[in-house]
Amino acid sequence: MTAVLVIGAGPAGLAAARAARARGASVTLLDAADELGGQFWRHLPASRPASNERVLHHGWDTFRDLAETLEFDDGCRILRQASVFAIETRGSGPAEVHIVVGEADGAGRDRLVLRPDAIVVATGAHDRTLPFPGWDLPGVFTGGAAQALAKSERLAVGERVVVAGAGPFLLPVAASLAATGSRVVGVFEANRVPALVRGWLPKPWQLSGAVSKGGELAGYVSGHLRHRIPYRLGRMVVGAHGTDRVEAVTIAAVAPDWTPIPGTEQRIEVDAVCVSHGFTPRLELAIAAGCALTADRFVEVDAGQETSVPGVYAAGEVTGIGGADLALAEGTIAGHVAAGGTLTDAELQRPVRRRTTFTRFAERLDAAHGIRSGWPAVVTDDTIVCRCEEVTYGQLRQTVSSTGSRSLRALKLSTRAGLGICQGRVCGRSVETLLAGCQPDGLLGDPVSTDRRPIAGTIRLGELAAAPTTALPTTSTPSPSIEGTP
Repeated sequence: MTAVLVIGAGPAGLAAARAARARGASVTLLDAADELGGQFWRHLPASRPASNERVLHHGWDTFRDLAETLEFDDGCRILRQASVFAIETRGSGPAEVHIVVGEADGAGRDRLVLRPDAIVVATGAHDRTLPFPGWDLPGVFTGGAAQALAKSERLAVGERVVVAGAGPFLLPVAASLAATGSRVVGVFEANRVPALVRGWLPKPWQLSGAVSKGGELAGYVSGHLRHRIPYRLGRMVVGAHGTDRVEAVTIAAVAPDWTPIPGTEQRIEVDAVCVSHGFTPRLELAIAAGCALTADRFVEVDAGQETSVPGVYAAGEVTGIGGADLALAEGTIAGHVAAGGTLTDAELQRPVRRRTTFTRFAERLDAAHGIRSGWPAVVTDDTIVCRCEEVTYGQLRQTVSSTGSRSLRALKLSTRAGLGICQGRVCGRSVETLLAGCQPDGLLGDPVSTDRRPIAGTIRLGELAAAPTTALPTTSTPSPSIEGTP
């Protein structure tokens, strides 16, 4: 029996686990969270459920079907609060996956080593927020953090809130805030109408399979109208102001490349600001496994979702930011093939079609709402660019000037940017861009990046030194496969 390990229990991971079980594989599904669902289906704990949780999530019935099928299947072992901190490849043999299981900040966690026949990496992505003066003030949240507090805790981040950045994710963030009682005084999308038209309008028939997205958009528009939330294009936050926390933000009009236009500044009194400029894939484990990346730094996969490393598959946001529908399709394909299936199998006809449709959707999403090159013009010398280590942009520029270095590794060690507790997850990509802009020829093309972390998660030295328990992700006796795939 093939043993498949699925890392991540969001849409892609759940779909991969179910598809692998449908092929008769034994499956171990693990996630660092307490509950299944990932960031997309983040929900209230079972101890205090919402009266009608379905209205808080898109595709809630799909989630419940996936989760309940796997939870009641003896052939699928689910490990919650399980963090993978390293993956070691062993030549032609199975990779070793090193895991700790237990409370993230607790003592006495169990350390396991798994040696599966196949691995599906479905680690998702996290918010990317570009730095601006004052973004380190209390009261500045990423869009994902604000939505997580609203969905899983029913907490409002503020009474008067601005939502800003780029991408359609701003709309559900604003909707979640309004549902918790916040007054959203404005949603500000940095891209202008021409960029949105160029991204979304060409060849509209290619998106005929994504009509559900139109329904989602209509729901958000209706909510905006009901709550009287202004939506402005070609505007971005260029500063947050306050002493102990945010008291106001400055919004400015920006050119198509996101360079601020002088004289357009508008100051708005708020007690919170939620900013999101898209998402950054969580690549640490894929890189640790030796997977090749594309030019735009996503995991490279073939038609069966297999990476450059035999037996290692990837699905979801690590292969490209495309939303839950694309993640579900990719996860189904990855799980099916990892368990021994092929692309020509009848079970994959629909997932392959949906992958094509939502890959096109993802391409349009990037074309319409992607980050533009002029954003560093917002950053001043005293702007903190690495919040963990409190490194300013001026310190970055001074270090580059005094050392003449073009090596990211050397500049990180010299400035400590990206070396704090988040290990560059928040600031890494932005620091790379800012450092490259300090040199006429940019940084050296070495293999170092802020996504490369040999130890992918926080682990105590005692846990690292402890003898692990080897636990193969197989069942003691073969289990029958489950019916159907998502």
